Amino acid sequence: MTTEEALIKLAESTGAAIQQVLEIVSSATIERSPVAIIPSGQSPLTSIPVPAVAADVSYATGATGGNIFVMTRLGVRRLAAAMMGMDAMEVADSEELSELDLSAAAEAMNQMMAAAAGATSVVLGEEIDISTPETRFFATPAEAADAYELTPHATTVGFTLLGEPCRLVQLVPNAFVVRMKEAFDELDAQAAADGRARPGDGERISSDAVRAVPVRVWAELGRTRMPVGRAVGLATGAVVELDRAPDDPVDLFVNGRLFGTGRLLLVDDEWAVRIESVLPVAGADHTSDETPEGGSN
Repeated sequence: MTTEEALIKLAESTGAAIQQVLEIVSSATIERSPVAIIPSGQSPLTSIPVPAVAADVSYATGATGGNIFVMTRLGVRRLAAAMMGMDAMEVADSEELSELDLSAAAEAMNQMMAAAAGATSVVLGEEIDISTPETRFFATPAEAADAYELTPHATTVGFTLLGEPCRLVQLVPNAFVVRMKEAFDELDAQAAADGRARPGDGERISSDAVRAVPVRVWAELGRTRMPVGRAVGLATGAVVELDRAPDDPVDLFVNGRLFGTGRLLLVDDEWAVRIESVLPVAGADHTSDETPEGGSN
């Protein structure tokens, strides 16, 4: 298998997984364009429609590289409206995105990035952990191009979401291409030995495969603020007061997004959390942007 064939097959599988998530969260039919391979040395973000919002993740373990999903500002507003049960096509563009718009977009992008990692893990036959998605706003294509380092290989897949263009960009180092080619060759060999055809390119990833993608979950006991000088001067045994009482509920985070609340329990001499509430999408309107003083994994 050639490098180009491996890149196209991976991008098609990942694009199909992204399309599946988009159709679920938007309750709309999503059009997907063919894969485009970006020439070496050229940024895949120089021609994105702007203003735009982009979410990017890198692979934490299991593989190198990363994914970037770019949406227009109007696309973000329409997606947020669709997720809240409104008529998305009646939404017009605005210079400012509300916290609700950004929260809904971030939630959808979290799911898309998890689906992309799931598609990659299916291709490689091993689990892929991803970093916490980072969302950024770009006013010009040059800003977007300067925000990400170039890799030897890159692909793009375009989508039409609620009448607006959006794009998946995959940044692929050389080492990852070698692993992909080996993985696809092994799949072809196994399929030939079993006397069956390998699943077609672009075939949707099963929901079980997406659900199997590992995510980081933690409980936050509380927070506090202090000057840097005091923080670096803390000695062993120092007591740091948090902003919550011992019997207050703790916040639960999934990949940096507020997911719900719970209560601490002691089970067989180990700490656990009993989930008491799960927040709706619109309620998950902030991320863990500070390092908690008393977190528990």
